[in-house]
Amino acid sequence: MKINFPTGFFWGTSTAAAQVETASDHPWRGLQAKDGYVFERTTDHELRRAEDAGYIARLGSIYRCGVDWSRLQPEPFAKFDKSVVREYTEFFDLLREKGVRLMFVLHHFAHPNWFEENGGWAKEENIPAFLDYARQCIKHFGQYAAFWNTFNEPNVYALNAYLLGNFPPRKKGRYFTANRVLDNMGKAHNVALAMIREKSDAPVGISLNTACFEGLNLPGRLVAAFMRWWFMRRSATPFKKCQFWGLSYYAYMPFDPFPVDAIDRASKLDRLGIQHDKMWGYKPQGLLDVLRRFHKKYGKPVIITENGICTDNPNQRIQAIKDYLGICMQAIHEGVRIKGYIHWSTWDNFEWHLGPTYRFGLVRVNFDNMSREMTPAGLFYEKIARENGLEI
Repeated sequence: MKINFPTGFFWGTSTAAAQVETASDHPWRGLQAKDGYVFERTTDHELRRAEDAGYIARLGSIYRCGVDWSRLQPEPFAKFDKSVVREYTEFFDLLREKGVRLMFVLHHFAHPNWFEENGGWAKEENIPAFLDYARQCIKHFGQYAAFWNTFNEPNVYALNAYLLGNFPPRKKGRYFTANRVLDNMGKAHNVALAMIREKSDAPVGISLNTACFEGLNLPGRLVAAFMRWWFMRRSATPFKKCQFWGLSYYAYMPFDPFPVDAIDRASKLDRLGIQHDKMWGYKPQGLLDVLRRFHKKYGKPVIITENGICTDNPNQRIQAIKDYLGICMQAIHEGVRIKGYIHWSTWDNFEWHLGPTYRFGLVRVNFDNMSREMTPAGLFYEKIARENGLEI
């Protein structure tokens, strides 16, 4: 069956600067990932921008990305490094020549070491430094932005940095600190949104990570209910002043009462007969539940800002794209205003604390020599973006 998306619906892909550029002076540098790789050289994007621009342009009209705050601003309130600004503007000019505009992300899990050493997002007094960075981003890069994300998945950042200890500063069990981080990011978001609106008509939102949480027993149901509330309702509250909701979705997460994922407990998912990729349980229907919930509660437009599957198998990725886009079309028919779909990710990158062998790319990267190759899934998505529809 052929499904056609509405006129004006847009397509794109996404990366994050820290995951694709060689590590600079930020807290991720030197971290040893689960797969043994060290967070240092990631994908050489800064050396391959022209090549990467070609892939980006084949995969839609919007590229969701950010810049490396650490390279641009080596100390608080400093003027941006002109050579780094030039490097990015030349790349963005090249994308614009190819018909690609940006969804510009101000913060995507990484910030300068000086920001972290001053207490990071746990301290409200650091907000002005971020806003100075945002002001200079608006000045230098705002002309390229069709959309803005002030923050990428603040709920994932707060969870992993202050509850699970996976992300720098790798604190565990700091529930109240995690909530303070969310609130500080929310305060920064509100001011940054106003700053952008003074200079641009480009819509401003965040990207909030969403998931399907389900308990396998009574204790599991209690944990799942708490996670559902904290991860998607409590974490969204500080960011209600947005013009659209950017939503990412990857995971079906059962609890027994501990989380059952494919990273550490894949054998249990197999015993339960739960389909999964290399990281999480797989349940596209959960995205429909999320879209209905956000549409009912907020009534604002939605953009799928990240969606994909962690796999080495391009056929599995193709099937996931079909499954998820079928869900998006069903939601549109139900009245959810989905404006566009941005796939994660353009090419394989360094998957944070897990490492580069956890692959999401439509373009495959050989991490021995950093060469790129379009995958069958990338060709499939390229056709979707070109035709604004697909056979499912």
